[in-house]
Amino acid sequence: MRQIITTIIAVIVLAATAYFATEARHSAKSYEEISRVIVEKHNITELGSRRLKRLGDMLSLGFYKGYGEVLDEDKKLAETRYFFRERARRYTLYAMLTALSLLPLYFAATLRGFTAFVSLEALIMLAGGLTMPIMMMTIHKEVQYLGDVVLQMESKGVAGSITKLFDGGDYVVGGALFLFSILLPLLKTLSMLFVALFVRNRAAHTVVHFFKVLGKWSMADVFVVAIFLVYLSGNRGEMSHAEVQVGIYFFLAYVILSMLASLSADRMLQKERGA
Repeated sequence: MRQIITTIIAVIVLAATAYFATEARHSAKSYEEISRVIVEKHNITELGSRRLKRLGDMLSLGFYKGYGEVLDEDKKLAETRYFFRERARRYTLYAMLTALSLLPLYFAATLRGFTAFVSLEALIMLAGGLTMPIMMMTIHKEVQYLGDVVLQMESKGVAGSITKLFDGGDYVVGGALFLFSILLPLLKTLSMLFVALFVRNRAAHTVVHFFKVLGKWSMADVFVVAIFLVYLSGNRGEMSHAEVQVGIYFFLAYVILSMLASLSADRMLQKERGA
């Protein structure tokens, strides 16, 4: 009876996490799109046009409303951008809290069940970390008479960065990033799920040992730290600004959950060998 209750709770938690992750991804993508629209309105051409509209508004003694309409549009875009940014952060927080609520099941579920549940939760977090933007970078410059001109904006994500590397012909770097940030984490998490489902299979012991050795060379945690370092260094420049996006929190949550699944699977096999 207890196993049935814990399974139901785990399924509800996993479904809630998947829902929150989906909503966070949608909001993060909307925030990214609106940010691009705002950036496009801060190029040299648009800012020059805005100055002319302002001048026309002043010379017409208020009869020309072009500049006022521009300001109203800017306000609406800023409000919408803020809405989606806060919504993405809120749903990310919900996803992290629901994932955290799965951990007490360690004391209620079996080791097999806990390993399976945590592995599935890690897969959800990995999917979010790979498909959501992890950083938004802008390069801008203050131009006399025009104001702050945005020269370039780029939203970075793991999957998108790998695609750009391959499109640009950087197959070695793109292949390494694909291997260590997508393929190996995915195989490792699926292997933990395999171990939980087929713990009595001799191959399960080999799988766990293989990934314990391979884990020493995993770049998942190094990757997350590197992104933070890029963020910190990017904010120091007078012409550049870097903003961390919600995808990095999902990737960080994956790293932690993956470690927990690996430890649980290892303990489960040790207990199985001792039985």
